[in-house]
Order: sequence, then C-alpha cells, then structure tokens
Amino acid sequence: MDIRQNILLIDGIAASCAGVAVISSTNWLQGLYQLPEQLLVSMALVNLSYAVYSLTLSTIKSRPMIAIIVLVVANSLWVIHCLRLSFHYADSASLFGLLHLVGEAFFVGALAYFEWKWRGRLAKKRT
Repeated sequence: MDIRQNILLIDGIAASCAGVAVISSTNWLQGLYQLPEQLLVSMALVNLSYAVYSLTLSTIKSRPMIAIIVLVVANSLWVIHCLRLSFHYADSASLFGLLHLVGEAFFVGALAYFEWKWRGRLAKKRT
C-alpha cells in the first residue's frame, strides 16, 4: 500500500473514527478529560464534517488542486485551534484531555504536512 496514494483515505477514516468515538462517549470523556461537553461535541462534529470532505476527495479520480489546498489549510487551522484549546484549558483539563488536544494537533499537523508535500500527486488524475 502506497501511503501517498491513500493519505486522503487515511485522513478521512481517522477523522470519522475520532468523531464517532468522541460523540458516542462524550459523557465518559468529559469526566476523563475535564473538558466542557459542548467542546467535545463540537470537536466531534468538526471531525465528522471533515471526514466527509476528505473521504469524498479520496474517491474523486481527478482532484482540483484547490481542493487539496483547502484540505491542507483546514488541517493547519485545526492544529492551531487544538493547540489554542490546550493552552486555554491547561489549568482545568486533565492530563488525558491535554494529551488528546496536543496529540490531535500533532497527528493532524502530520497529515497537513504530507498532504502539502504530496499535493501534486494527490491532484493528478488517477486511473
């Protein structure tokens, strides 16, 4: 499996898994993470919305370059948002909550990096 060919699929599956996991266990995670319920629900919904976009892109044979750039920008903004949240909740969130926010920032940041690096290949028409 060539990760460069499947990065959008990996991205979409990861976002959908994160969204489903958080939305289905919000009450439990709220206690574990010590983060507001509304924050967890909104993060899950963003992940699910993002999953729809990246999974849709993964199925398109000829992707417009702008669609890949939008994906990279969205990932980059999510990284900044997660890091901002980790600083905002540093005094009240549990270690698990902070690790989730920072871990998500690093994971999504890596996706943004590779999607940018491989943008030409991702936008090229596939057969």
